[in-house]
Amino acid sequence: MARIILITGGSRSGKSIYAQRIAESIPGDRTYIATCPVVDEEMAERIRKHKKARQAGNWQTIEETMDLAAALIRASGSRVILVDCLTLWINNLMYDAELQNRDLGEEEIVERCRDILGACDAISGTIIFVTNEIGMGIVPDNPLSRRYRDLAGRCNQVMAESADAVVFMVSGLPLNVKGEKII
Repeated sequence: MARIILITGGSRSGKSIYAQRIAESIPGDRTYIATCPVVDEEMAERIRKHKKARQAGNWQTIEETMDLAAALIRASGSRVILVDCLTLWINNLMYDAELQNRDLGEEEIVERCRDILGACDAISGTIIFVTNEIGMGIVPDNPLSRRYRDLAGRCNQVMAESADAVVFMVSGLPLNVKGEKII
């Protein structure tokens, strides 16, 4: 069974950098599971910068926007796996559901999170999940944004409950919420 670390916080709070630092402090093979699709030039540039930042760390990268459980199993030989990020994954699931003219509800998100956690049970080593804490601001003004907030919040709750450690990032500073201090 994998050791699970969940890193959450607001946008640009230092989550990804901290997650990478944790991963690179663990000796052995590393796999980065990227959930972000390339949707425009600006996003392509962000992805390029992320890849460059991982170059020296001897990372293997799996790009998977939807089936994180399968991606985790593909990466199971690595000593540490970093999944960045769950909120983009939810966005991708919502977009796919929209293309299929169906709603994505909290029950399905819980089920998919449990599938991910089931994959984690079959893996040894450390798995680090990055997510955004998006429900701390104002209530969104439209139903789609409110559903996204709700789905992300439900996902974060399920993942945090099963995590061995939860870290909340604020202005680049890690605050341990659950478990022992990581680094």
